[in-house]
Amino acid sequence: MHMVLGAHVSVAGGLKNACNSAENTGSTAIQIFTKSQLRWQAKELDLNEINAFKKCTAAQKLIVLSHLSYLVNLGSSDEDIKEKSLNAFINEIKRCGILGIKYLIFHPGSNKNLTEAETINKIAKNLNIILRKTKDFKNVILVIETTAGQGNQIGYKLEHIAEIINLLDNPERFGVCIDTCHIFAAGYDIRTQVFYNNFMENFDKIIGFNKLCAFHLNDSLKPFGSKIDRHAPIGKGYIGLDAFKLILKDKRLDNIPLIIETPGGDKEHKADLDILKSLS
Repeated sequence: MHMVLGAHVSVAGGLKNACNSAENTGSTAIQIFTKSQLRWQAKELDLNEINAFKKCTAAQKLIVLSHLSYLVNLGSSDEDIKEKSLNAFINEIKRCGILGIKYLIFHPGSNKNLTEAETINKIAKNLNIILRKTKDFKNVILVIETTAGQGNQIGYKLEHIAEIINLLDNPERFGVCIDTCHIFAAGYDIRTQVFYNNFMENFDKIIGFNKLCAFHLNDSLKPFGSKIDRHAPIGKGYIGLDAFKLILKDKRLDNIPLIIETPGGDKEHKADLDILKSLS
């Protein structure tokens, strides 16, 4: 089996520093924020920085994923938030295209004043606007992440994601990322072979394995079905090691980036990745 394992790493001090973190942690794939995820604005990418990043990721044969800012909410009824979200999303797709990043992961969105069906329609409508405005960046795959269902998040049911994809003008530009902490918090158990198989069969039936682009491997600080999104180090939460063993032995996940977003920096991430490698 060929496992592609890595961590969400910091780009503090410049994008190419992500390559140092990849080396420090033993990652063959990395996930980054290409800009501060706490701000709407993004500093223009500098040509030297672009070249240095592309050069080091190519030299290390890294698969690179970007994660969209958590500020973006495509389900919002607030016109200001909607406009900022559309602009930030479009800008991030362009940044990924320029940097040669293949996957852009994002959370679908939420709205406390609308029904789930109405929010899903709003999200799909906004994604269709984004698709029209980024026709030149079809090489960037937009990856919808499963959510824990905290607040009024859409995406805690596989059906939500299937419905969004169904409403898109160019569904071929989209993929899906399964987050272990999120699905567990949302009420999908994966702690035994039977539960894991059930979940994966459901995923295939409802969304389709052809859409699976990435897996986030995170243990959960909160119990099963809590709807609370809190990541724990591998084996130190309510999910436990057995589930991760099942994932790492699943041949269907060959060449699919498996990314940890566990607490800590390079040192802690290396420890988590070493545990996962020992399980495989």
